[in-house]
Amino acid sequence: MSWRRRRRSIFDIFDEILRTIDEEFEEFERMFRRGFEEFEEMGPTRPLIYGFRITIGPDGKPVIEEFGNVRRVRGRPKISEEREPLVDVLEEEDKIVIVAEMPGVEKDKIKVKVPPSGDRLTIQASNKDRKYYKEVELPVKVKPETAKATYRNGVLEIIIEKAEKKKKAREEEWEVKVE
Repeated sequence: MSWRRRRRSIFDIFDEILRTIDEEFEEFERMFRRGFEEFEEMGPTRPLIYGFRITIGPDGKPVIEEFGNVRRVRGRPKISEEREPLVDVLEEEDKIVIVAEMPGVEKDKIKVKVPPSGDRLTIQASNKDRKYYKEVELPVKVKPETAKATYRNGVLEIIIEKAEKKKKAREEEWEVKVE
């Protein structure tokens, strides 16, 4: 028996190239199909809004805050109808100032709630095409009955007095009535 190698022709190279292209194209089709199915699940009629900011916390470590309507749930993107606004919480001597960016909603469509515990705040707003929702943990307890809010040019500002002021050496305790 004689082992003879078949001589390769130039057309064999083209066959190999075409086979490789076909395999790559099939993989691309599978990826495209998978991506399209995921896009349909997300709801293509809803806008995708995602952003983040990085600040340095009081302990000197970076803090990453995400905002928008795209969340990661078990490693996969989940699109919500409600956007999470970008919020700043500023602590002053006797009050807390919360600033939320919420463009595109009307003032009368915004609801701000502070529970009697005074340890958090909920912001909710909805127009026909925009919805916002955010729960904010407050750095200290506040007096819910003192909350005042203003909304101008897409920026909501909420000012709330702290429930406890720093006591001076001879200052007496006072009680806060929660409604």
